[in-house]
Amino acid sequence: MDTPPDNTTYTDQFGRKYGEYGTKFEFGSNPSAELWNGRLAMIGFLGALLVELTTGQGFFSWLGLF
Repeated sequence: MDTPPDNTTYTDQFGRKYGEYGTKFEFGSNPSAELWNGRLAMIGFLGALLVELTTGQGFFSWLGLF
């Protein structure tokens, strides 16, 4: 039988604690990148919401696209 290759990337990730994911920035498809992606998406959504509440226009209208 063939044995699957040893993928040390995943075995290292399973051994890490959650706090290590939130403080390190790593590129690629990994839990750290997904946390940062979610955080930046929340900041962007909050920014668009603040623009809409303060100007009374939609975000794209405020940019002059519509």
